[in-house]
Amino acid sequence: MNFVADESVDLPIVERLRQEGHRVSYVAELGPGMPDKAVLHLANQETALLLTADRDFGEMVFRQRLHTHRVVLIRLAGLIPARKAEMVAMAVKEHLTELPRSFAVIMPGIFRIRRVSE
Repeated sequence: MNFVADESVDLPIVERLRQEGHRVSYVAELGPGMPDKAVLHLANQETALLLTADRDFGEMVFRQRLHTHRVVLIRLAGLIPARKAEMVAMAVKEHLTELPRSFAVIMPGIFRIRRVSE
């Protein structure tokens, strides 16, 4: 699967997904400081799943109704980066078929998913 990882995503998450064979474009490597709308546009352009720890993307998708293919919001504050990477990789593996056209949230012990309408 293709991913765009916002610069708010920990590097170990990016590395873990790459190790598992996923293509990950990492904003921290491409253009640090890229505005959120540009990150969302990049994910849409690449038909990629957007990974972020920035709650502003929820605002953009649901209140501003900006178009998106799929977003995963990572809410794992307080966990070590290696544990975050493990949890994200597991959630992606277990829910891969549910992610298209959705907004998902990963929290400790919880995976929520909501369909995003066109």
